Amino acid sequence: MSAHADDPRGQAGESGQLGLRPGPPVAGDDRHDLLRIATWNIHDATGPDGRRDLSRIAGVIAQIGAPLVALQEITCTSDGDVVCDAAALAQASGFTWRSVPTRGHAVVRHGNALLSAHPLGTARVHDLSVPGREPRAALEVEVDWRGRKLRVVVTHLGLQAGERRHQVERLLRAVGDEAADATILLGDLNEWFLWGRPLRWLHRRFGVSPAPRTFPTRFPIFALDRVWVHPRRALVSLAVVDTPDARRASDHLPVVATIRLPDAAE
Repeated sequence: MSAHADDPRGQAGESGQLGLRPGPPVAGDDRHDLLRIATWNIHDATGPDGRRDLSRIAGVIAQIGAPLVALQEITCTSDGDVVCDAAALAQASGFTWRSVPTRGHAVVRHGNALLSAHPLGTARVHDLSVPGREPRAALEVEVDWRGRKLRVVVTHLGLQAGERRHQVERLLRAVGDEAADATILLGDLNEWFLWGRPLRWLHRRFGVSPAPRTFPTRFPIFALDRVWVHPRRALVSLAVVDTPDARRASDHLPVVATIRLPDAAE
């Protein structure tokens, strides 16, 4: 991992180089003691050209330079020895990792993962499956960032509105804010209805978060990939990584959040 992975300088001077397309502005960016975290549905490392190429994913992750990267639709194969894309991407970036499969077809399993340049602690899996629909889950991981405890929750919700309502209800019951300096919920919410109940419930719990458009990459019109942070004042900024490389690598664009944890006295 490069030494500047969580360097806040990349938020300003390098934004054009990285192709960051800002979402709606967020108040409170004082550039002090910042952490960057990305979320990306990598679509089994398959781009709009139909070609599966994990090296394209690894290249974009390296360009982003965030020390925490949440991934959805990451693939593992299980045919004797388990070969997981999360392990390969972590090795390429110098990260550690945690993952959870959420759905499977024959020997192929798809799931969520968290790559981290910071120490990872306890991992928990929250089953969000709804009968009759594809299995879904959330991966909750403790992250130690400079002596502060982060609770990071990575998820990928279902395609039907009723399914997502059940999943968000279950997720909000399962994930608490106790014993953590911040809780970060992020992933592909698959929520097309901006005024639907799942988003209203999430905003009530975490505060309203910007919703930049990320899907499809050829012409992004839907804000499917989201980030929420509790406490809300910890979210400094949010941006989409809109580069030719990112557009080629997956059918979703990555989102990068910048976080500043309040001091204990604040």
